[in-house]
Formats: sequence, structure tokens, C-alpha cells
Amino acid sequence: MERKITPLYVFLAVAFVTCLIIANVTAGRLVNFWGIVLPGAVLIFPVSYIFGDILTEVYGFRRSRLVIWLGLGANLFMAFFFLLINALPAPVWWQSQANSYSIVLGLAPRSVISSVIAYFIGEYLNSVVMSRMKILTKGKFLWTRTIGSTVIGEGADTLIFITGTFAGLMDLKELLFLILAQYIFKVAYETIATPLTYLIVFKIKQIEKIDTYDYGERYSPVISKEDF
Repeated sequence: MERKITPLYVFLAVAFVTCLIIANVTAGRLVNFWGIVLPGAVLIFPVSYIFGDILTEVYGFRRSRLVIWLGLGANLFMAFFFLLINALPAPVWWQSQANSYSIVLGLAPRSVISSVIAYFIGEYLNSVVMSRMKILTKGKFLWTRTIGSTVIGEGADTLIFITGTFAGLMDLKELLFLILAQYIFKVAYETIATPLTYLIVFKIKQIEKIDTYDYGERYSPVISKEDF
């Protein structure tokens, strides 16, 4: 496995984490797509999966796993300070603004837990499927890997997050519709972005002169010193 961490790899890692943070901040903003109500995060969260695909395709599972853990750490760090700041008292003359701020950035513990679990499992499965399919397809048919890994990863993420956050707060029919609507949107989003993913992967492989195959990989979710 190529062990050198390059500036381009760092850029992709930062872009991945940035997309994740933006998605978590905008998750509470609902948007209306032709009569279908979805969280605003659906516009940016699938992009993190695209970056995850690129990382796994070019640098391999271990490098992608390292970035997944970085994203998890950033997510927890953000959630902790959001909860802490919202718990601190605001000046009397700033109450209305403070309440608005809490509405936007206030994170319910149930939502935080669901988000963290859904993110890690979804991204982990996405990377594993991407890596295994690359070996099975002998590096051909990239589109089967990007879409196939999204079908599995986004499926797990959507099911865990929506169920963990909203189960018991709405009817089962509404819950299932919300899960299905988000899942279809996310998969369609990445499918449409496939040509762009092809272009980025091709360019990065040219620049980095690397194309990793994870032969013999055990796919442990735990990072090790060999990942650095």
C-alpha cells in the first residue's frame, strides 16, 4: 500500500469532512422538491459519498477508512460544542436571537446518536463495497462500483438515521415514505454525478500515479498505525 500522504489526498480529506459538517448543520432545514419534503442536507451529503468513492478508488480502503474516522471525530467535536454553547445562558437583551440560534444549531441527543451511527456504518460499507467490487471487476466498470457502493452505503445510512431520529414521532407510513424518498434522491444524485466522478478519478490517478487494489485486505473498521 502507498503510505505517502500527498497534498491532493489531504485536500480530498478536507473536502470530505467539510461536506459532512455542512450536511449536519443544514439537516434541520427542510426543502420542498416538487411536493416532496426533504432535509436540506440531501443536497450536500451525497457529495461526501462521491469523495469517499474517489478516496477508496485511488488510495484504497485504509486511506479511506482514515478519513472516515477523521469525519467522525469532526462530527463529534462539532456536536459537543453546539450542545455546550446552546446550554450556556444568553444576555437578556439577546434572547430572541439566542432562541433562533438554538433552533438552527440545537442538536437533540437522539438525532446526534443516530447521525453518528448512520454516518460511520454507511461510509464504512460504502468503502468496503467499493474496494471489493474493484477487485471483482479488475478495475473496470467504475460506474458499477460508485453506484453499487452508494446503494448499500446510503441505504444503511438513510435507514439508520431516519428510523433512529423519527421513529415514534410520525406514522409508520410517513416514516417509510421519508426513508424511501431520501434514499432514491441520494442514489439518483450520485448516479447523475457519475461522469464527473469518472473525470476526477482519472485526473487524480494521473497526477498521483497510483491506483490501489486492496488485495488481502481484512476490512477492519479500526484504524492502525499503518494507516498513517
